Amino acid sequence: MAERDTICALASGNLPSAIAMIRVSGPAVSELSYRLLGKHLVPRYATLAPLYGTDKEQIDEAVVTLFRGPASFTGEDVLEISIHGGPSIVEATLDTLCEHGRVRLAEPGEFTRRAVEAGKYDLVEAEAIADLIEASTEAQRRQALQQLRGVTSSVLEGWRKDLLESLALLEVAVDFPDEEDAPDYTHESIIERLEKLAASLSEVLSDTAIGEQVRDGFRVALVGEPNVGKSSLLNCLAGRDAAIVTDVPGTTRDAIDVRLNVGGYLVILTDTAGLRETVDPVEEEGVRRARRAAVDADIVLHIRAADRPSAFTDAAQWGGRTIDVLNKSDLGVDNVQSVSRETVQLSAKTNEGVDLLMGRLSIELASLASKAPPSVITRKRHRRALQSAQVSVNDALQGLRAGLGGELVSEDVRRAAQALTGLLGGIGVEEVLGEIFSSFCIGK
Repeated sequence: MAERDTICALASGNLPSAIAMIRVSGPAVSELSYRLLGKHLVPRYATLAPLYGTDKEQIDEAVVTLFRGPASFTGEDVLEISIHGGPSIVEATLDTLCEHGRVRLAEPGEFTRRAVEAGKYDLVEAEAIADLIEASTEAQRRQALQQLRGVTSSVLEGWRKDLLESLALLEVAVDFPDEEDAPDYTHESIIERLEKLAASLSEVLSDTAIGEQVRDGFRVALVGEPNVGKSSLLNCLAGRDAAIVTDVPGTTRDAIDVRLNVGGYLVILTDTAGLRETVDPVEEEGVRRARRAAVDADIVLHIRAADRPSAFTDAAQWGGRTIDVLNKSDLGVDNVQSVSRETVQLSAKTNEGVDLLMGRLSIELASLASKAPPSVITRKRHRRALQSAQVSVNDALQGLRAGLGGELVSEDVRRAAQALTGLLGGIGVEEVLGEIFSSFCIGK
């Protein structure tokens, strides 16, 4: 088998920076470290030494640490080179590394992929590394860290173990029906085991995608009649002019999204077209999209204006949570039909009351997130695999209850186990690996 390439990449942030860290992994690490530094390194000891190019000219002063495999991130020999974060220094170092015949620049996610192949992480934990790097809110960080620590994987592995034990009992009964020392089992005992698993899968799959929403963002829609200040409020919350604001009704035609951190949760805040009857086909399409955004949103901010009554009656048709917001409160509330104790009164123009809205929104988001236990599902890939396992488990239960033989039922149990094994990365995942690691940053 041919020796695999040694890979290298910048593993730190954008340049220029105070410090840059270059990571190298593969069989040529020891040879490279001697060529670059002119001496052998003691593993796991940071060494300060001049860094030389192939022309023997010094590139920089570097702090270099050698990690011997398999006790390293990738399971291979790994070299971490910390240098000053000037673009020319980083470029010269990478060029020097790649001048070695067996060294090349890493592809996206290649370091983590090698870690998975070496058994350092399963696929779910590897995805958590990417999520942790990209986390922009506290909720995302907590969820990714929990997944990286193996909490999700231990749940999945427990289910997989139950399936494999059930499969073993079924196949022993088929292959060795007359053996005296074969383990005793009854259809009822396997049915009981699979029913518990089916209930667990059903609970996880009915979590209303909370884990995916924490990772990808909760959708919050600004909905209301024209000129009630939806776009002004969007700009106020975003802290910039994300939407055009005019006194002309119908200015907003299409939905405008802004990403916000609200109470530690990622929110996709959507400004929508004003809801009203119109003969303008373009505005009519905007109104249709606004209604769709309201239906699809996790939370709807129903915006009304204090300077005029509202004829809007669609709020009861929305399936999600609705917060009643009275904008333009600086103009008084004399013309408003109703203001309840739950109504948030504010002025997007003066910012008065905006903090009250953010507080209310934070409470609603926390309530949504707390409705489910720590989520097993954070990506669509997870949901698809668990749905496949659920179908196979239910098929197996149906077969057992109908009195089918173990040789038939075992195939359904095997399919369920394969779905979970594929989710963790144990079998048949070559095409999945390419999809997952292509979204990683180069140095990971």
